[in-house]
Amino acid sequence: MNPEGLIYRLTGGPDRPETDRWLALVSLLLVGAGLIMVLSSSQALAYLNYRFPLYYFVRQAAFLALGVLLMAVLRHLDYHVLRRYAPAAALITALLMLLVLIPGIGLRVNGARRWFNLGPLGSFQPSEVAKLTFAIFMARWVDKRRDRLNSFADGFVPFAILLGAALFLLMLQRDLGTALVMCAIFCSVFFAGGGRPRYVVLLLVLLVTAFALFTVLESYRAQRLAVFLDPFKDPLGAGFQSRQAILALGSGGVTGVGLGHSVQKYLWLPEAHTDFIFAILGEETGLIGTTAVLAAFVFLALRGYRAAMRATDRFGMALAAGITTWIAFQALLNMGTVTDTVPITGVTLPFISYGGTSLAITMAATGVLLNIAAQGVQQRYGWRRGDATADLGRRDGRPRPARARGGASVPR
Repeated sequence: MNPEGLIYRLTGGPDRPETDRWLALVSLLLVGAGLIMVLSSSQALAYLNYRFPLYYFVRQAAFLALGVLLMAVLRHLDYHVLRRYAPAAALITALLMLLVLIPGIGLRVNGARRWFNLGPLGSFQPSEVAKLTFAIFMARWVDKRRDRLNSFADGFVPFAILLGAALFLLMLQRDLGTALVMCAIFCSVFFAGGGRPRYVVLLLVLLVTAFALFTVLESYRAQRLAVFLDPFKDPLGAGFQSRQAILALGSGGVTGVGLGHSVQKYLWLPEAHTDFIFAILGEETGLIGTTAVLAAFVFLALRGYRAAMRATDRFGMALAAGITTWIAFQALLNMGTVTDTVPITGVTLPFISYGGTSLAITMAATGVLLNIAAQGVQQRYGWRRGDATADLGRRDGRPRPARARGGASVPR
């Protein structure tokens, strides 16, 4: 049977697009690994705070159920529907990010206001939702301005203003980590949508300069930079967290000390179940476990960018590129923080770290990515009604030249 017929049977017909099973599988494996690590890393802290060692695990499992539901719904909902609501969703998210700054409404933690306190339901972080809503909005924006993206005045300048507005909201919340991730989302959407590479390079230069200034002007960020340069200089003070993370990774060796046998999780390593869960994973599963997680994120990125290249239109291509860059870059940033490869940024490890809003929104974004991938496969094999082939292969939205089975170009 030819490949087209095999895929046709697997999908059950032309109206049921084929899911990228590898992308779905690696996402669910990361979520499963995360649930196990949250259970292992949070029991001591949960018992100390709530006298219930499974407190954080139960909450994470509840948000996992919500995330699976969102993922399933958005996997089957045509992603083109999202562009209709993108402006309203982005505006509401921006208003929530402003509202959280108001004393008495927003929850203040470690000097920053980023959360709403929802009582028994826990906390809600609007900036996590912003990663998805802003990605959808920007994908719609670059699609609508496709003919003007190459213009400095009509393409780059408005884009820079939109990015600046998003970063302004995040800097008001003192959330440098999410600001870095947001930059990655915006730049990838702009580039995938057809923006000129030199504009992206110019923007990155400006952003690096701006972040350097913010680091120097804020004493706690300057302190983080000093810790990054020498985490053992102040081992019981500012460098304590980085030092303990490095000790956890080192003590794991190649095979780890075994699941559940971490020492650092017994209140030695701050934020062991959230930002620094990768250190506990390294301690318990060793180099084998950390390499497997890193490989899983690399594979997820490859499948995500593959979905972007095969998207049916520019909107889908830009959105898939933005979501994939968001997850991959945030994972890289978190791992870099834990291994002292980059200064501490305060971002979680996608799918794995404890955090209800982060987990649910990341899984929702994965559902959108799966939908884009499925529609790309559907149209690739000629099942989509309407437009012709859209295996874009180029950022300008033009399809690749058709090729025969042997690899030679089809005569024109």
